[in-house]
Amino acid sequence: MSAHVARKIRNPEQTRIDLLAAAYAEILESGFQAASLDRILAKTSVSKGALYHHFGTKQELGLAVVEDVIAPQLAERWFVPLQQSIDPIPCLQQLLAEKIDAADERLLRYGCPLNNLIQEMSPLDENFRQGLQRILDQWIQVIAEALTRGQEHGNVRKEVVPDEVALFLIAAIEGCVGLGKNAQSLRSYQTCLGQLQQYLRTLTS
Repeated sequence: MSAHVARKIRNPEQTRIDLLAAAYAEILESGFQAASLDRILAKTSVSKGALYHHFGTKQELGLAVVEDVIAPQLAERWFVPLQQSIDPIPCLQQLLAEKIDAADERLLRYGCPLNNLIQEMSPLDENFRQGLQRILDQWIQVIAEALTRGQEHGNVRKEVVPDEVALFLIAAIEGCVGLGKNAQSLRSYQTCLGQLQQYLRTLTS
């Protein structure tokens, strides 16, 4: 196969990747409703015709960002470490420590892309709401399963209810981001996550 033909085979997928990356950045900065397809295209070398070849509507593009960008980011940061752990409390504390250490002005300005879309789009678009809920459900499931494994190995207190704790942790994490963003305070965000680290200690056997 010639290099010319190989490039033709690869280009459609690369075009899709480029569009999703540009759309993710635009949605993060502007929100979905205010996101501009022209600005998205300006960040790429993609034509409007190529955009509509991959995504028939702006809604399709937004939903693809949820499924193909936001969900994999969450899976890499949270799901993989927890799925490999039989002692989830130190793992969860380390994940929170990484979020504390990585906090910067960009976080204060833009917040969490998942939470932003939940707040903006869930009341307006059922397809968005369902797509975002699938991510939340999987996040809850991964944490709950990790806590259950911890119980089985004697690392988590038996009276802990994994599903309920998982739901609380996710709500608290997202709340920390929202409070920090609204206060424009890294200290508020980091203090909130630090208190969650303290809470996690109460779950150990």
